[in-house]
Amino acid sequence: MRIATWNVNSLRARWARVEEWLAYARPDVLCLQETKMADAAFPRDAVAATGYEGAHHGDGRWNGVAILSRVGLDGVQAGFAGDDPTAGAECRLLSATCGGVRVMSVYVPNGRSLDDAQYAFKLEWLRKLRGHLDTTCDADEAVAVCGDFNIAPTDADVWDPSVLAGMTHVSEPERLALADIETWGLVDVFRSQHPEAGLYSWWDYRSGAFHQHRGMRIDLVLASRLLAERSTFSLIDRQARKGPQPSDHAPVLVDV
Repeated sequence: MRIATWNVNSLRARWARVEEWLAYARPDVLCLQETKMADAAFPRDAVAATGYEGAHHGDGRWNGVAILSRVGLDGVQAGFAGDDPTAGAECRLLSATCGGVRVMSVYVPNGRSLDDAQYAFKLEWLRKLRGHLDTTCDADEAVAVCGDFNIAPTDADVWDPSVLAGMTHVSEPERLALADIETWGLVDVFRSQHPEAGLYSWWDYRSGAFHQHRGMRIDLVLASRLLAERSTFSLIDRQARKGPQPSDHAPVLVDV
């Protein structure tokens, strides 16, 4: 099974690129983030024409997450366990069972700055994600939590840690919150297979950051040990970051 994640930074603007990527990368499951569309606008017919089923959770403004699967799509749940998805909560989490794997597409809040209310919201959201895992999943089973975590797990995941000192994405509370999620029983599969520094999944659109290799690895596939121990290949597809009108993120895929 090939499981992938990609923050597409507007599915409406980049559906043609997603369609092209599905055709050549052939993931069995693709988690999408930042679709920036309402559920009614989700291109279900176009998704079906590619051979995938699709589930979407979005309100049409910002955020928005989706799961595309060609191995089944069951038990779809929007938001955290116990939350009312219609009660104004941001659309940042979607779960479904695909081919026997409980898959979550997550879009963790950015945080903006360490003194912003959104930073506290980010830490609380991560705490709720850990609780959601405790409530809805079993660490001994097949689970994959995939998405844009807006956290570089270590300094090796940042082009220059000194440039980002005192900023979000690299602060100790964020990294500790991510580490707490992993202690539930999840493995950062790409990092386990690629220990070297300098491998990134996001590059700022500005100042030629992509071409100057100034990026961060903030898009992760966290897999339960059952899956991680069977993983055979992982890749950040930099090619998908090239060409006209790309997302500022590249897809990350894992083969199990």
